[in-house]
Parts: sequence; structure tokens; C-alpha cells
Amino acid sequence: MNPLQDFELNEINNGELPGDRPQFEITDMNSLNWAFRKIAALKSQEKEIKALAATEKQRIEEWERQELKPLADSLSFFENLVSVYHTKQLQEDPKAKTLSTPYGKSKSRAIKEQPKPADKDQLLKHVKEAGLTEFIKEDVKWGDLKKSLSIKEVDGKKVVVDENGQVVPGVEIEPASTSFKVEV
Repeated sequence: MNPLQDFELNEINNGELPGDRPQFEITDMNSLNWAFRKIAALKSQEKEIKALAATEKQRIEEWERQELKPLADSLSFFENLVSVYHTKQLQEDPKAKTLSTPYGKSKSRAIKEQPKPADKDQLLKHVKEAGLTEFIKEDVKWGDLKKSLSIKEVDGKKVVVDENGQVVPGVEIEPASTSFKVEV
């Protein structure tokens, strides 16, 4: 029996579902410490489970690779045979774009030659020099800009201003909040 099955049986036998636990409240440092011990134990158990799962995943993935390799080689072999045959058929009859049998089809599609970028820096330089600015994409580097912004109060209202003291349109102020993170 695997751990998942064991968990399912224990849950049924104990009759304890996640919502059935009595409410516990932390009232002092001792109860806080108790909660941290429980958290540490649960995180340790979680780590063990994840390590076991990772090991099993690796074993299964390796098995899958070994099983699929000969299949991929055979598929490639047969697909190559089909393409060689279809190429010969196209040479004899240029209209034979599709070869069909009850078990499958071989479709050919002519692809015209087309440009593709090789050196993006050189291409960008050419586009700028040629005045083809409609093909240039602009975007704000938010992370860098955010560091230079500040929040000021103007006429009783909080606003975002840049380094020059100018109000920045299109930027809102996210209210302050507190987040909690438990570390054990």
C-alpha cells in the first residue's frame, strides 16, 4: 500500500476531515512555540514527501525516455520513408500534394522563401536609419522607472512624481499593507 492510500484509509478511519478539527488559539509565547514546533514537524514531513516524489518522478521519466526512444527512432524511419516516396510522386505529378490511404495521409506544402532576422542589433539600426519607426516596439522599463518615482502630497492629495517633480500620469498608488511569513 502506498502512502496516499494509507492517508486515505487513516482519514476515513479517524473520521477527521480538515474542517472537523477543534479551533486552537495562540494566547501566549508557549502556545506560539507549540505552533512553531508543529509547523516545523509538518514542513519536515513535507520535505520528505517531496524528496520521495522527486526520486520516483526521475525514475519514471527515465523509464519513459527508454521506452519512447525506440518508438521515436521507428517513427522517424517510417516518416522519412513516406517523405522520400511522396517526393518521388511529386516529381512525377506536381499536383500530387496529398497522398491518402485508409490509414493515413501524407500532405506536402510548398513554403516560399521568406526573410528571417539573423542579427537583431544590425536590423534595428537599419530600421532606425531608414526611418521605419512604425516597426519599432516601445515599452517602459517599469522596474527601473519605479525606483526613480516618489509619492508626494499635493493639495491634500497623494500623487506619484518623477525625479523632476512632475506628476506621472497612468500610475496609481498601491496602499500600504502588512504581510506575514512564517520561518522555521
